[in-house]
Amino acid sequence: MVKVSVGDELVSQPLKLRVRFDYKGVSKPGRFGFGGKNVEQVAEEAREQKVALLRNVPIQGIQVENIDLNSEVYVVHDEISGTEVAYAPVQLLITAGGLEDVIKLIMREEFRKIEVLEPDQMIMTRHDVERFLFRTNEELRAYRSLLERKVGSK
Repeated sequence: MVKVSVGDELVSQPLKLRVRFDYKGVSKPGRFGFGGKNVEQVAEEAREQKVALLRNVPIQGIQVENIDLNSEVYVVHDEISGTEVAYAPVQLLITAGGLEDVIKLIMREEFRKIEVLEPDQMIMTRHDVERFLFRTNEELRAYRSLLERKVGSK
């Protein structure tokens, strides 16, 4: 819960946020040159798999209120690989107990945008800031470790 000022009183209130993820799809050729899926299909499948996880696997401190899959898949040219890459956007409407609970979501590779819907203003104590920074560092270390394992396995 975050603290908000109501008159002269401090009240705890949950955060309401809109978070956008863009799930990436890179085409993989089929066996013997045919049967492969196009990048849009791969992105849509990735989105469906990730949304199923978001619906079925709870995230501590986060309550998913709504999942919007209505955004169109878009395709861009990847300068590094020289190939077409598709992204399938998803917007989540979530309620979080506090800022440190949101870190797990925004440290994902698919994260693109966050909008704080409620409250308009928050009050953070020194302890709140310390806890937030510590949690951010923990997630950063975990993400770095994951990347090192991915690069090491290739």
